Amino acid sequence: MDKGAKEMFVSTFRLALKPRVGFFSSDKSKENGVEAENKAGKNGSAAALKAEAPEFKESLQDCIVCEGTDATFQAVISGSAPLTVSWTHNGKTVHSRKTSFYNGVATLTLNKCFFADAGSYTCTVENTAGRQSSSAALYVTALREIHTGRNHEVKNEVMCKTETPRNTSKTKDMKQHKKGPPVEFVNAPKKVEVRIGEKAQLHCEFKSVSVPVACCWLYNKEKVVLGGTRISFRSSESQSSVEISQACPEDQGCYTLVVRNRQGFAHHSITLSVTDRPDPPASHPVVSKLTSDSLVLCWTGPSYDGGTAVLGYIVEVREETSESWTEVTKDCKNTCYKVRTGLEPQGQYRFRVRAFNSIGVSAPSQQSHCVTMATERKKEEPPKYVDVVVDKQNKVKDHYDLHEKLGAGKFGQVYRMTHKETGDICAGKFYRARTSKDKAAALREIELMNCLHHPKLVQCLAAYDSRPEIVMVMEYIPGGELFARIVDDNFEHTEPTSARYMQQILEGMQYVHKQNIVHLDLKPENIVCVDTTGTNIKIIDFGLASKLDSKQPLRVMHGTPEFVAPEVIGYEPVSLETDMWSIGVICYILLSGESPFQGNNDAETFAFVTAAKFEFDEESFEDISEEAKDFISSLLKKDQIARLSCTDALSHPWMASFTPLLRRPTKSLNKTKMRRFLAKRKWRKAGKAVLALKRMANLSNRPDSPGSSSEEPAWSQEAEEAIRSLDKQLQSEPRFHQTLKDTTLRKGATAQLTCLVNGYPELQVKWLQNEKEVQESSRVTKEINEDGVCSLVFTDVKTSDSGVYVCRASNKLGEATCSAKLTITH
Repeated sequence: MDKGAKEMFVSTFRLALKPRVGFFSSDKSKENGVEAENKAGKNGSAAALKAEAPEFKESLQDCIVCEGTDATFQAVISGSAPLTVSWTHNGKTVHSRKTSFYNGVATLTLNKCFFADAGSYTCTVENTAGRQSSSAALYVTALREIHTGRNHEVKNEVMCKTETPRNTSKTKDMKQHKKGPPVEFVNAPKKVEVRIGEKAQLHCEFKSVSVPVACCWLYNKEKVVLGGTRISFRSSESQSSVEISQACPEDQGCYTLVVRNRQGFAHHSITLSVTDRPDPPASHPVVSKLTSDSLVLCWTGPSYDGGTAVLGYIVEVREETSESWTEVTKDCKNTCYKVRTGLEPQGQYRFRVRAFNSIGVSAPSQQSHCVTMATERKKEEPPKYVDVVVDKQNKVKDHYDLHEKLGAGKFGQVYRMTHKETGDICAGKFYRARTSKDKAAALREIELMNCLHHPKLVQCLAAYDSRPEIVMVMEYIPGGELFARIVDDNFEHTEPTSARYMQQILEGMQYVHKQNIVHLDLKPENIVCVDTTGTNIKIIDFGLASKLDSKQPLRVMHGTPEFVAPEVIGYEPVSLETDMWSIGVICYILLSGESPFQGNNDAETFAFVTAAKFEFDEESFEDISEEAKDFISSLLKKDQIARLSCTDALSHPWMASFTPLLRRPTKSLNKTKMRRFLAKRKWRKAGKAVLALKRMANLSNRPDSPGSSSEEPAWSQEAEEAIRSLDKQLQSEPRFHQTLKDTTLRKGATAQLTCLVNGYPELQVKWLQNEKEVQESSRVTKEINEDGVCSLVFTDVKTSDSGVYVCRASNKLGEATCSAKLTITH
């Protein structure tokens, strides 16, 4: 070291910063550079920290705003991170775009508030240590017209704010709100249910802070309910009701009463359900598995359930030579039934089916075709596979008889058919091949089906090319959709049986993938049972399937939103693993009855799928093993490469854990959520779409309903105009209900001239003395309260205060005056 140089000493230390408890964002893993999680450090010092339950340091406050202006709710929250914050409006979830949570402050911002935004808002915060909520009310008031000067200039004024004239500091506010909402409903019902043909009465009582009031009823927040031959109204200052005589299914829906007074507005909704017996089953029974003394019947459920769930079916039979019908069973829970008794060899029979619900029994379905029983039992033969060559010489009707339609899609229609010589039942898939592109698609599917000869895959038996359509003759599978079979009360539904179904799906898809073919439309509707009694399944509908080419990546823009993989939405190349994602979704639903990515609409569903984030609901997966959850998680990976292949999935520990050699106690799984899932998908495709949607709307009022909308429906333009028109009904020209009275006082006393005047829109009140406007001063004060009481107050009156005083009230509809004489004596 050089002489004279100063010595320098360096000391180092390590500074560890711990995150402060609370005040962390629920949406971000980091905030201000500090992780919002109480994780222990390497030395474990943070492990001793106990999670702090959430707490509202500052609760939400009620808010009053004018129509068209913005409103903001804020709350200050503490508690251990991570904190999850959610908002609801009248019990409905508020869209996340309107909310934020930063530095412990939860904020909800509402832009351009309309009357539909009024109501109760609740902020809920939770973490692993607990849950807390805070609520407040939003009142939305009407725009008022106030005359602010002698030139009668009209200005829009926000009611919840009042202005004091520049030179009248003693003037009392022209209008101030009474505490509480302008209108409050009293014990109003939320749901009314009547049987078809009965009178429906929707009645609401309410309290209004002022009179008069104006009312209107809206249907589904879209149309104004108008009186007619069946509909009548009755309203007063404290109640309103609508009566519908001879209620029919088209009447059911949401009826909203809107009540408005001069201070503001409120609304209440009542759901009307009109119940009836169900429609008849949509198709006649179809016969399969025919033997000498038994057969299987399958049919399609009613297109409309009558407004309440179908509880079961009654199957009836009659001999061909008789006109009387006999019940085979009166408590069939499924749309398939095996008849085992009462049938004789070579006997001839017809069948029909009725549906029933809690209201009654439907009319019968159409009769089946005449069925002739076999003479002896047919021995089951091993499957024979056919390499189909398209027949261009004959038409399908040359060899097959066409019967009822089984279904329809974008490609065309499917019919049940029977072979004219053998009587074998099959399904005819009729392609509309009007263009060369449509024809190529049909021929490509036939070509693919020739590569898919496996017991777990539906088989193509023949094909016909007769312009302008191509017909594929497919194997007829009578057992129905797997998920529909599972919800049958007599059908076992456990985790082991679910594993067995998934094993069969994987075995079938393993063969498909070995052919380098991707299905691209795996969903519950395409997994069907071979028969009505066994547990064997088959995969159907290869209409969207494609053969992969390593030299030319395949991108597709089709599929079912709930089951489609992220790469399809992103228009990225698909692979065999694209099917594995769909298999994971099917397994999730099979075990829980809930869909992992279902949103309120397709756009929301696509967003959830793209994010590839899902949870195992604690209630739904309470009885499901960790191996099953790991199996699903290993399939629902956003990265295609990370997903299990069919071969890997078949060797997964979950599959191995339910082999016959490793039997273990199992619990039956709850079928309630599965029934709701199926009901939702069925109603989407129902023939009576309008009634089905109304039925879904009724169910969506329950928080546990399938696919209940988390957002309140918006008001239609017609509804908004009807609500605004209520304001016109309240308008009236000024009218004095109590006039001024002549008064005599001594000099130095206090004089008060008082009158009562009402009118709407807002009144402009002027006081005149001997035809000159009275100006406010330190002795003179003008007052008006919300009830219309107008006062002119003089302190220390003088002789010059004597004269004739006129109170003049005016608005855009007219003007009214009253007068009195004030005499001051010595």
